[in-house]
Amino acid sequence: MRLMRIVSVSAVVVSCLAAGGLLAPALAEHHEAAVIEQALSAAPPELAEGATVMDWEGNVLKQGDNGWVCMPTPPHLQGTSPMCNDAVWMEWGDAYLNKTEYAGGKFGISYMLAGDEGASNIDPYAEGPTEDNQWIKEGAHLMILVSDPAQLEGISTDPWNGGPYVMWKDTPYAHIMVPVD
Repeated sequence: MRLMRIVSVSAVVVSCLAAGGLLAPALAEHHEAAVIEQALSAAPPELAEGATVMDWEGNVLKQGDNGWVCMPTPPHLQGTSPMCNDAVWMEWGDAYLNKTEYAGGKFGISYMLAGDEGASNIDPYAEGPTEDNQWIKEGAHLMILVSDPAQLEGISTDPWNGGPYVMWKDTPYAHIMVPVD
């Protein structure tokens, strides 16, 4: 009986807080802290410490000072796939998201130390695995953009080779995947 009274009183308190608008900010603050923590999990701790955290709408959730931008899992993906990008990767990401040609010509690094939930190794816009798109779920890894696509020649495109490989070869979004597990 006493437990039932405590549960009832707790439900009334939560209802009053929610109705008065006092619970929503606390939940939003907790959610934002979780998003920031997930985004920063993509990078080494010393880099994450000074990184800016942005959501996928471009809102700054945490201002940083070292030029790196960490982002949580994109909202259209399930699981976890946060990334932490240098300025070159942010340019690449803008081109990728807007499906425009990426000009390239610069060296860039992105960290995905929390791994990802999967992508096609062949088709940048594949939404799921098929028999012929080499769907790969990668553990902790780095992604490297090279200044000249010719620098990708001679690097394997096989994601199961046990080492670095080229993802999305012969597309404007080609890059080197470097597993670090």
